[in-house]
Amino acid sequence: MKEKNTKIPNPRQIEKEIGKFLSSKFGDSVKLVPPLVVQNQAGTKEVAAKSQKKVTLDFDLVPLDLVDYLDQYIVKQKNAKTILATKICTHFKRINLCTNNENIAPSKLVGSIKSNILMIGPTGVGKTYMIKLIAEKLGVPFVKGDATKFSETGYVGGDVEDLVRDLVKEADDNIELAQYGIVYIDEIDKIASSRNLMGADISRTGVQRALLKPMEETNIELKVPHDPISMIQEMEKFRKSGKRDKSVINTKNILFIMSGAFSDLNEIIQKRLTKQTIGFGASIKNKNNKTDILKEVKSEDLIEFGFESEFVGRLPIRAIFEKLNENDLYEILKNPNNPVILGKKLDFSSYGINIKFSREALYAFAKDAYKENTWARGLVSSIEKTLLPFENKLPSTEIKTFPVSKQACEDYRAFLEIIIDPENSELNQELFDKIFEEELSSIKKYIHLYQEKFEKKYSFKLTEQKINNTAVYYCNYVTDINTALEKIKFYNEIIKKTEFKFLNELDINIILEDDAINYIINQFVVKKLKTDDLYIKLTDSFELGLKLIKEKTGKNRFFITESAIKKPEIFLNRLVKEELG
Repeated sequence: MKEKNTKIPNPRQIEKEIGKFLSSKFGDSVKLVPPLVVQNQAGTKEVAAKSQKKVTLDFDLVPLDLVDYLDQYIVKQKNAKTILATKICTHFKRINLCTNNENIAPSKLVGSIKSNILMIGPTGVGKTYMIKLIAEKLGVPFVKGDATKFSETGYVGGDVEDLVRDLVKEADDNIELAQYGIVYIDEIDKIASSRNLMGADISRTGVQRALLKPMEETNIELKVPHDPISMIQEMEKFRKSGKRDKSVINTKNILFIMSGAFSDLNEIIQKRLTKQTIGFGASIKNKNNKTDILKEVKSEDLIEFGFESEFVGRLPIRAIFEKLNENDLYEILKNPNNPVILGKKLDFSSYGINIKFSREALYAFAKDAYKENTWARGLVSSIEKTLLPFENKLPSTEIKTFPVSKQACEDYRAFLEIIIDPENSELNQELFDKIFEEELSSIKKYIHLYQEKFEKKYSFKLTEQKINNTAVYYCNYVTDINTALEKIKFYNEIIKKTEFKFLNELDINIILEDDAINYIINQFVVKKLKTDDLYIKLTDSFELGLKLIKEKTGKNRFFITESAIKKPEIFLNRLVKEELG
């Protein structure tokens, strides 16, 4: 028998044969792409090191600190703020204790149930905004998902686990940091099974069951078959290192927070409460307010609403959010940190137009938004509806200041005609200046209200002049209060560094008095003096005169006041007379 040729083909020959087969079978629609032979072991090691980086959770917030922080941004919702701040702080404090104390074994402790939270309340009252603020304050990874999207997928549970994987991306591939993250799922009431449906509502209850393990504790693979990018990365890593990466993320310390409007839940609670009032000696409960009724929610109500008992059991903490009235919506708009007004300021600023809102205009927006019954979300619609014509026409004019008054809200067509008329430019400026002063006064009051907290946060004494400069900065730029405070502190540090530079380079010790410091900061804010020009300005004004006095008298310490900065020649002449006679 003739011996067959058993020579093994090399990889290039195999690629060629497979390519011919694919071409004959599928034409040009399918092609074989050979792997890139690029050795980058350093890059692989860098990714691995990043994912395995040791994280030490150093959490020092207490509940009241977090409540105070939320008060600066969110109107009302006192009870919800208290519950969320308390349980979230306790959650991270417990993690901190267990990870930093080798004598504690949390897995063996009784009662180590995770404090996952269910938030109940109408849309537009600040639920999502509150969780975003908390995650930002804590500095932990945060991802948000929509529960309605889970039921739309072709498989149950895939998107639930993907949400946890997204924490790793938010943590810059640091798996250990991601394991301390927060997963927020909105519209959770939409995955409750229908109470009018005969039989099991498989799609919705299936999603609930898919959430059970991640909400408690499970390991989730970071590389999954339905993610082609992660699979390609895994194949490339295996080709380079010859090792399979079994990266997983554990959900034991991941906090799950869920929210929904639960529009029909109050009827279920009311029905239960009504039954309890039947009979002699029963307590009569008459609750007309829907928020008061929701505060009576129990697990049995959520189960009747359409949730699995196991799912309800994994959400032991419940926070009820209140509806907002006209005054609440006005307070939201008046808050200097609110994104609604800041967003519109940014829109007009992009066209070089400085926009200001009067108190009356803000209340008119709040009143209009309240009619829509979408609460805070209605504010955006109300403001956009009124300002769109101005946003459309003003960029084509020479107008650089836009005062939004009550008239602009009540009859925007008439106000638009007035404001674009060049003959009314002085009237327009007067109105703008009036609203500017109104806003300035409001910002000062706000800073005074939280002065102690701001001073503690920034380690920076807020004198009356610095408060005024902060308010002026806020009113001149599109910014929030915290950024304005950080900027004023930065300017103050620049001035101190300039004093040191004066001593270091000229051997002259100048000490800028408080009034001089505040005047210079005001120049930075209003006159837009560049920080690099401060040293040049001071040397031009004082170097020669102070050197002369130093040479004649030996004095090398000079106190510079605001008046000296404004009129250096008069200051130096007086100083020469005093020192030299």
